Amino acid sequence: MPKPDVIPQNRYDAWMNDNDFDQQHVWHPYSALHSELPTYIVESAQGVRLTLSDGRELIDGMASWWCMIHGYNHPAMNAALEKQLHKMAHVMFGGLTHGPAVALARQLIDITPQPLQTVFFSDSGSVAVEVAMKMAIQYWHSKKKPQRQRFIALRSGYHGDTFGAMSVCDPVTGMHSLFKNILPQQIFVDQPACRFGEPCSQDDIASLETALETHHQQVAAVILEPIVQGAGGMWFYSAEYLKKVRDLCDAHGVLLIADEIATGFGRSGKLFACEHAEITPDILCLGKALTGGYLTLAATLTTEDVASSLGRGNPGVFMHGPTFMANPLACTAAMTSIELLLGSDWQNNIQRIETQLKTGLASCSGFEQVRDVRVLGAIAVVEMKQAVNMSTITQAFVEAGVWVRPFGKLVYLMPPYIISDEDLSTLTRTVTRIVETH
Repeated sequence: MPKPDVIPQNRYDAWMNDNDFDQQHVWHPYSALHSELPTYIVESAQGVRLTLSDGRELIDGMASWWCMIHGYNHPAMNAALEKQLHKMAHVMFGGLTHGPAVALARQLIDITPQPLQTVFFSDSGSVAVEVAMKMAIQYWHSKKKPQRQRFIALRSGYHGDTFGAMSVCDPVTGMHSLFKNILPQQIFVDQPACRFGEPCSQDDIASLETALETHHQQVAAVILEPIVQGAGGMWFYSAEYLKKVRDLCDAHGVLLIADEIATGFGRSGKLFACEHAEITPDILCLGKALTGGYLTLAATLTTEDVASSLGRGNPGVFMHGPTFMANPLACTAAMTSIELLLGSDWQNNIQRIETQLKTGLASCSGFEQVRDVRVLGAIAVVEMKQAVNMSTITQAFVEAGVWVRPFGKLVYLMPPYIISDEDLSTLTRTVTRIVETH
């Protein structure tokens, strides 16, 4: 069929509400075309509510995969982006710079631990991890140790879907086993069994200690998600474990990469999850909530030592450069989001959310089908004994007026920080009722 030169606006309007076409032609994350899993067309969003094309409203319990910390359609975010839009939407970062990128870099350096002094902007969390891994490899090349190209990662970890990031995701539960024969072969150590708030025993750290003693001459860095393992299982582990990881990396001369893409900007109760252990990584990855969910942007921060070493080694430059690196609109969104967060009483607000999540989901612990209930900061997890039926449970949540997107055995909540007590109670009551009946 020939494509028309001009498409009338009313046809666009009809297309935007064509769920059948979406199901037949549009890929969604971790889905197949012609999937039986339902999709729901969002017409608009305001605060913590999603309005569907059929007029139904849903309370968002996911903050759109953890990034919309200030909710939707925030007036300060909108105003900042509109102002920047009238200046420029984008300009290449090669050979040029601009105010939003410079100001955001200064802002990130100010709020992260002092040794982190340089910022590399990229497009997404997965790419931020790729950048971190490439930094680590180039660092050791500059130190005349090119054999140090492998990474140690924790089992049940998740770091993204690009090839380097996939290689450090759990090889069994990390959703990427199909590609195992073409991915770099990394070194995996036991997931820490010590829960958050508990001490870390020698048994908990033994697997990592052995791996470092055996392989440190080939290892560029240890990479982990501090305190909270996200999409690999939503596990919260001991801050003491993280402190011991830092000590072991120092003892064996290995870099430490902290993937705070999910945990950064207050989600765990600290501005950055590393603060629970009072440690600083050599390389820090940020994304998701960085822009308050408005635009895709990520940042990889590192120390002056790492950054300057890359400049001294061959080829004398860092070998990465995304087309949309440091997009001015995205940088403006990030600056505004950070200002909104730091200008609020965010610590007490996260404590409020944590307290209500614990209280509201407590009864789930008594259900026979539930293995565990755990809460940290603005994160709540109900772990089932068996995987949930995604089709039926998602539909049940929508019919109840909430948006909750489980995966595997996990029904979890990561709401926007602006959520009210009343809406949070609705979320926890709904999760409790639906978990009990599913």
